[in-house]
This record gives sequence, structure tokens and C-alpha cells, in this order.
Amino acid sequence: MQLGKSIRIERIIDRKSKRTIIIPMDHGLTMGTIKGLEDIAAMVDKVSLGGANAVLMHSGNVGAGHRQYGKDIGLIIHLSGATNLTPDPNRKVLVCSVERALKMGADAVSIHINIGADEEPEMLQDAHKVVESAREWGMPLIAMMYPRGKKIEDENNPDVVNIAVRAGTELGADIVKTNYTGDIDSFKYIVKSVHIPVIIAGGPKMDTIPELLQVVYDSLQAGGAGVAFGRNVFQSEDPTKLVSALSKIVHQNYTVEEILKEFKFD
Repeated sequence: MQLGKSIRIERIIDRKSKRTIIIPMDHGLTMGTIKGLEDIAAMVDKVSLGGANAVLMHSGNVGAGHRQYGKDIGLIIHLSGATNLTPDPNRKVLVCSVERALKMGADAVSIHINIGADEEPEMLQDAHKVVESAREWGMPLIAMMYPRGKKIEDENNPDVVNIAVRAGTELGADIVKTNYTGDIDSFKYIVKSVHIPVIIAGGPKMDTIPELLQVVYDSLQAGGAGVAFGRNVFQSEDPTKLVSALSKIVHQNYTVEEILKEFKFD
């Protein structure tokens, strides 16, 4: 691995646990202003205080989100997107370059590919361009690989998640973010079959925090390398407290029972 990439990787993945907690804050391009992201800098403060390894956002929010105070935190700039008003929100296009992200101080970049979407071929072509640039500059690449499209009946089905994860690996990503399959055995098969870290997405806000914590714990038992949770964190009652709890599960191998006893979550 290139020295530059190795150095940047250590800013977004804990060097001891080899796992990560990433808080995506890129939702505004798609959904507009939503609860929890009215003040990007304030939310970055809350999750960094809790022990998040990195935040993920679009380039236009870097100036607001990465303030000149508080606890430092890794920066991942998202390169692709689409609004909910476009004819097909599943079609993600490049809205930033690796070079621009590098100039802005990013520790890593990310792209979004919907496997199974009508525009999957175009998104794969975009991924090729990003992979080549990322390799040239020693920039870690996170591929958000989601099974989404007309053929996808269940986005958590192990068969389609398997294709999504393997596709991200085959393309040359350094980390893959995807959906959790819902059970340890099926996710273990997928994770153990690739040579790069696989982290799980949070998706829509879950009903309870114990449910969220259990999903995290189970994914780690299957060999997962952490989480990328957005709404489940920044729309929670206490983001700092929740990230602190996640950190103990992800980096210190706490059980859900131990977390619930210590943090008194409902």
C-alpha cells in the first residue's frame, strides 16, 4: 500500500481495532435540510466528542463542518449524488473529483453505486474513473454498494448484498459500505470472501437503540469492520452518548448487555 494511503487510512480506521465508526452527513444534497443537520459544525462536535473516527460529507460543507476547534476527526468527502427530485434518484452522478477532495484536506473519498439500478453501467464507469484517480494520489476509497433497482425485491437479501460487496471489491475500493443481511452466518460468508473491510449502513432510523446496537454487535461477530451510521446517530436524542456506546462495541468489544447496563438506553 502506498505510504500516503496508509497514513490516511489510519485517520479513518482505528489502528488497534482495525474498525471504524463513520458518521455520514451527506443527506442534504438528496433530501434538503433534515433534523440533525441544521448545524453541521455542531453535529461534528457531538459525534467527535463521542469518539467517531470520521465524518462523511459533500465538499460544499467542509468549510462549515470542519471547524478550527474541538476534537479532531477524519474527513471523508463524498463524490457522487442526486436529489430526490430527479426522475430517478437511484442514478448517482459524480459531483466532485478526487483531486478537489485532496486539495480540501480529505482523508478519504466515497462514491455511491446502486447495483441493479437501470443506470448501473454508468455508475460503474464513474467508479473506474474514481478508482484510477484515487490510486494515483494515494487516496482511500469507500464504495457505498447498495442493491437497488427494479430487480431488487429485498435490499438485505444475502444474495444481492453478496453481489454488491464483491462488486465493490472487484472495482478496487479500499472499504465497502453496504446493507446488513440480518443474520450473522450469511453476512460472515460475504465478509470472509473479500480482502477489504466491510462496514454496514444504518439506513432509515431504527425503532429502538437496543435494536441498533444488536445489529452492530452481530455484524462485528460476522467479521464486519464497523459502521457508517447517519440518521440513526444525528437524529438520536443524544448523538454523543450513542456514539460513545457504539465506540465501546466497535473498538472495545463490549456486548449489548454491557452497553445497556452502563448507558441506560431505553
